[in-house]
Amino acid sequence: MKITEQISKLKVVPVVVIKDIADAEPTLRALCEGGLPVAEITFRTACAADAIKLGCEKFPEMLIGAGTVINAEQCNKAIDCGAKFIVGPGFAAEVAEVCRERDVLYLPGCVTPTEIITAISYGLEIVKFFPCSNFGGLATLKALSAAFPTMKFMPTGGISEDNVLEYLAFDKIVACGGSWMMKGTPDEIKAKTASAVAKVQ
Repeated sequence: MKITEQISKLKVVPVVVIKDIADAEPTLRALCEGGLPVAEITFRTACAADAIKLGCEKFPEMLIGAGTVINAEQCNKAIDCGAKFIVGPGFAAEVAEVCRERDVLYLPGCVTPTEIITAISYGLEIVKFFPCSNFGGLATLKALSAAFPTMKFMPTGGISEDNVLEYLAFDKIVACGGSWMMKGTPDEIKAKTASAVAKVQ
């Protein structure tokens, strides 16, 4: 199954911030046990690359990607560590080029028509819409979709268990990124993940 199909089937992509490498295994296990074997591990922390590597080794059944990737160096490092997809807060041409060369899915953050046109020029079919709630949420997504009927979106930022179904009901949305299930202990993460999975599936 293609990465895009896996993401579409799972419907939710947890945005995971690992501040201490000791937290990586219990956090990722909690997501798996909660029924969501996918994680976008953000490159905002010093141990992000190590967390991706550990996750890919310990949880081969998981779809692990790297988030907040803003340059080619980070992108190559993430892919070398096993990241199956790359997510950015915005569009970076150098990241798009690395992903194209290495045949890895790139989901850049795009919120304007110009950014979406740039993404299309690189052959991208799905973009992250981020930060979603700050840029008009579903209404803006629907307006953009009218102009770009072939583009699909993964909205992230302001998505919660309260509004996720509203977003997923729109056929141009492949999945939603979110961190609402990531707060608390591993047991709490597992419970919130299971609740999210029950809701979206």
